[in-house]
Amino acid sequence: MPFRMSGYIPFGTPIVVGLLLPNQTLASTVFWQWLNQSHNACVNYANRNATKPSPTSKFIQGYLGAVISAVSIAVGLNVLVQRANKFTPATRLLIQRFVPFPAVASANICNVVLMRHTELEEGIDVLDNNGNIVGSSRIAAKHALLETALTRVVLPMPILVLPPIIMSILEKTSLLRSRPRMILPVQSLVCLAAFGLALPLAISLFPQMSEIETSRLEPEIALATTSKTVVYNKGL
Repeated sequence: MPFRMSGYIPFGTPIVVGLLLPNQTLASTVFWQWLNQSHNACVNYANRNATKPSPTSKFIQGYLGAVISAVSIAVGLNVLVQRANKFTPATRLLIQRFVPFPAVASANICNVVLMRHTELEEGIDVLDNNGNIVGSSRIAAKHALLETALTRVVLPMPILVLPPIIMSILEKTSLLRSRPRMILPVQSLVCLAAFGLALPLAISLFPQMSEIETSRLEPEIALATTSKTVVYNKGL
């Protein structure tokens, strides 16, 4: 299903292929970054800690902020590369292929924070060893968002860094030189393989049910339980 982690690869791979297309225009850069962050926003929202209700207005605000930040960063980096006269056309093209990674990685952090900022304001539920709710913690929410944001930085590394390197090598082979129409299908397969490698790696960095010492949380939560540690759902 769309927006579930199991659907991230089949729905996300075509977007990744679009992000990595060479000779991007301003319009195509804006389109693919918008589509990517729209997809990411829905995934982040669908896999958030949903113990507290979140109004639709908060979702719209977060979505607009995430998309605007992503497009701004990507367009800004592309403009800088195009204005760098010291690079040869071939070098400029190679650098442009790597522009999506810093743009997507930084925008992903904005996306997670903006789509889930309600958790920072209201806190998330923390549970004791018996699964009983001890209270609602903003500190735990900060940890949850930090851990999720880190996974969103690691996730695009293999997806947006490996394919440009691999494709720059493959495009020099006689097979692809003589059959340029094969470049897009081959790039799609490379992106699919990279995505399949990156997703389980990224989301396994931190457990979904994370543990934290009660002494690091708000005083009222530390006083409300005898457990030395509590757990919280960080989302995916």
